[in-house]
Amino acid sequence: MDSPTFLRFQLGARIKRVREEANVTAEQAADIIEVSASTMRRIEQGRVGIKGPALNALLDRYGVTDPELRETLLTMARSGKQRGWWAKYGDLPPSYRQYIGLESAAEEIHNFETLVVPGLLQTEDYARAIITEDASRPTPAGVEERVAARAQRQKLVMDGALPLVAVIDEAVLHRQIGGPEVMKAQLTAMLEKVKLWNVTLQVIPFREGAYASMLSSFHILTFNEGPGVVYIEGLTGDLYAEGEDVRRCADVFASLRAVALSATASAAMIKKIRDTEHQT
Repeated sequence: MDSPTFLRFQLGARIKRVREEANVTAEQAADIIEVSASTMRRIEQGRVGIKGPALNALLDRYGVTDPELRETLLTMARSGKQRGWWAKYGDLPPSYRQYIGLESAAEEIHNFETLVVPGLLQTEDYARAIITEDASRPTPAGVEERVAARAQRQKLVMDGALPLVAVIDEAVLHRQIGGPEVMKAQLTAMLEKVKLWNVTLQVIPFREGAYASMLSSFHILTFNEGPGVVYIEGLTGDLYAEGEDVRRCADVFASLRAVALSATASAAMIKKIRDTEHQT
């Protein structure tokens, strides 16, 4: 993978796995390389990198003697120090940087949203209206950096490099984010983007009532190499889940698609809402 963030994430997961197999606690591991327990957790979460000597010390303590495995992990650690394209945007929150790095390496993304248009389908004005109201209160310059980064992210979809399957609640289509004109342009942009071969968009209509995960948006990222990841954005922190959680969310996503309108019927609903609620 050419994404340094993805490499750090996978390296962290593998370091954690061998640590647990060696029955070493995170606190004990932190003592080995003389860092805090919180830093050790950030290493295993892929949020920060680790240098070769520290990694070798951990692998020694974990009893990893396989030379091929050790060299693979050390190579991942070295490659993880590279900078991705998003590094030029200095005001991006660390959690957002990590997500962009994983997204850039993804083979496919499944995204469920209850309140907002998926980020990869947002217009700049729509994105700006959301980012301006973010709880982190970004500066005007910070807002523009995030808008620019979001536009850069969308090139993966627009160029056909990243398949996107998105499911949204009908509420997304009615919420007046940015005002009527911004919303009308957003709905029009969605109608254009769903014409792309790699974009599938389905809407869960109000008439469906309650359904699975209606209170929680999430992303499922799958990769050519390594396990998939579930990303859930939260007010107090972002959550990345692997293993059984990915399988469970995949089952939920399948159930969401089953109760949603077809892609064709969803496009028809978007057009109808645009034409009836945003007449000029």
